[in-house]
Amino acid sequence: MAETASDILMNILIDWNVEVIFGLPGDGINGLMEALRKRQGKIRFVQVRHEEAAAFMACAYAKYTGRLGVCLATSGPGGIHLLNGLYDAKLDGQPVLAITGHHYHDLIGTHAQQDVDLDKLFMDVAVYNTRIMGLAHVESVTHLACRTALSYRGVAHINFPTDIQDFTSAERSKRDVPGHTTAIRAHGAGEPDQRDLEYAADILNRGKKVAILAGRGALGAGQELEEAAEILGAPIVKALLGKAAVPDDSPYTTGGIGLLGTRASQDALEQCDTLLLAGTSFPYIEFMPKPGQAKAVQIDVDPTRIGLRYPVDVGLVADTRIALKALRQKLTRHEDREFLRQAQEATRAWWNLMQERGTRTDHPMKPQVVAWELGKRIAPDAIVSSDSGTITTWFARQIPAKRNQMFSLSGTLATMANGLPYTIAAQIAYPERQCIAFVGDGGFSMLMAEFATAVKYKLPIKVIVIKNNTLGQIKWEQMVFLGNPEYGCELQPIDFAMFARACGGSGFTIGKASECGAVLDTALSTPGPVLIQAEVDANEPPMPAKITVRQAEKFAESLIRGTPHRGEIGLTVLSDKVRELV
Repeated sequence: MAETASDILMNILIDWNVEVIFGLPGDGINGLMEALRKRQGKIRFVQVRHEEAAAFMACAYAKYTGRLGVCLATSGPGGIHLLNGLYDAKLDGQPVLAITGHHYHDLIGTHAQQDVDLDKLFMDVAVYNTRIMGLAHVESVTHLACRTALSYRGVAHINFPTDIQDFTSAERSKRDVPGHTTAIRAHGAGEPDQRDLEYAADILNRGKKVAILAGRGALGAGQELEEAAEILGAPIVKALLGKAAVPDDSPYTTGGIGLLGTRASQDALEQCDTLLLAGTSFPYIEFMPKPGQAKAVQIDVDPTRIGLRYPVDVGLVADTRIALKALRQKLTRHEDREFLRQAQEATRAWWNLMQERGTRTDHPMKPQVVAWELGKRIAPDAIVSSDSGTITTWFARQIPAKRNQMFSLSGTLATMANGLPYTIAAQIAYPERQCIAFVGDGGFSMLMAEFATAVKYKLPIKVIVIKNNTLGQIKWEQMVFLGNPEYGCELQPIDFAMFARACGGSGFTIGKASECGAVLDTALSTPGPVLIQAEVDANEPPMPAKITVRQAEKFAESLIRGTPHRGEIGLTVLSDKVRELV
């Protein structure tokens, strides 16, 4: 049989080392599905229950492997469903290719069924975005889409009319010479400018209280970060996407920063006179040093990110690992270690507090207990994905990152529902590693049907659902930031363990702190897809490392104005603060 336009596209993806595509079939992509069917031994199709999950999986696959993530959706609503996961990839700078169908090319713009111009809809989310115009167009477009997504670390989109997918012949324009493009990705040298390097070293060498803020761009540069920290006597503060940049037992790190971060990290940034930003676009500038407080050096592969969050004195446009290696040769050891010593003492005190909160025996069970017990049990090379909400606080604080583990979530978009799809993608990418979803009941229930996807493909993922029957983050934002009573946040309870068993997996329930460890031991050792629902205290607040006067005032105002369960909430918060102080 003659080669179709869909065959050409799939062959090119194979040339670009694409091994898996996440998606959902539909009549707008029948030609593409047939091309996939014929190549089952070369490229794997993972069927999802919702296209949003396919885009999340493509994003997570890119995050965890560094390779191109690919998702596929049909015309109209199928393509629309991809958008949330694609924005997750865009905002966290991940290379993803989205392929969508369209109806017949000669009916576009005639009010036909599912007549949605997805190439127009995707204009904001994509760094490359085009519609296939014919069979001869496929080759150059597909190469360019893959190359652009990888080179610019963003979303590329190909919109493919359904009838063109089956074309087997084409008229070429006289300038479209066959074979003029290739599946080669060029890599930049990534070396920083030497003059900038000298200036950066001078700033860091002159600093008395140097702090390092490391983000997702520093993943894979852990050794270089620790070497720089040792020379400079500098604590390493970690943005959330940089959680795995250095392990939490490193003598140099103070842990996370921001509302989910540690007191030690916040103190380090408030007191530093010199700041090294390493591969981060940490968005919460209120936690950064005050402008003018610190001299600053920034490392980023994207020159447009230099000076985005802080008025830096010099920017090094380079890969973080390469830049730190080059910088190391020009740094002089700081003999005064007092700033680092203070940060280390504060970090030890913080971990003592986290242990105290993670070993409480209260009933209802505290969510920190589940995270703490889980953190002691995950494999040395585990991949842990979380969701957005109060769950993120427990993920950030109570589960220590160890060397060789990977952690991620929706960072800049901070969307709900990504945790389960991320974990499925991680397990597909690394079938031999332990892959865990640590999620809340609100986010999990949005895409919970994907647990059936894990069952379908016999993926041994482990899903821990923190069940408090409320949209916790929204609840606390209403109270602490706005001073409003909680409203519209309570969730109808779901028996998630029963749901897991109904899907064909295993389901467990943890109801008391005293049984948490034992249930986790059993669940983590159970073969196949497993879900553990942990029933926790809905009134436990995600306390910031430092509570501002304004936050305290707004919280009190929300109680006075009639927040439901205000008595229990007030007593819980008071108890937490008393325990912290004593």
